[in-house]
Amino acid sequence: MSRKHYLISYDIADPRRLRLVARLMEGYGHRIQFSVFQCPLDDLGLEKLKAAIAPVIKADEDQILIICLGPDTSQTFRRFDYLGKPYRSAGRITII
Repeated sequence: MSRKHYLISYDIADPRRLRLVARLMEGYGHRIQFSVFQCPLDDLGLEKLKAAIAPVIKADEDQILIICLGPDTSQTFRRFDYLGKPYRSAGRITII
């Protein structure tokens, strides 16, 4: 199994659950921002991460966004995945 890099971001509604998720994430990757980690994981590692986080979050309040960063081949592609609330665009217009 080859490793892929994942960008994992989370939005957790409760401060206690937020700390628990942050501690879990530190065992899987490197913190990029406050709630964003880069994780080099194989398929089994990704499933273990999801299994560790799922019982901690509340699916109707929290969100984990998982973005596969590579590699780009005919068998794999960049995709979005999530746990908890479905991902939705913020719907804001950015003015620069």
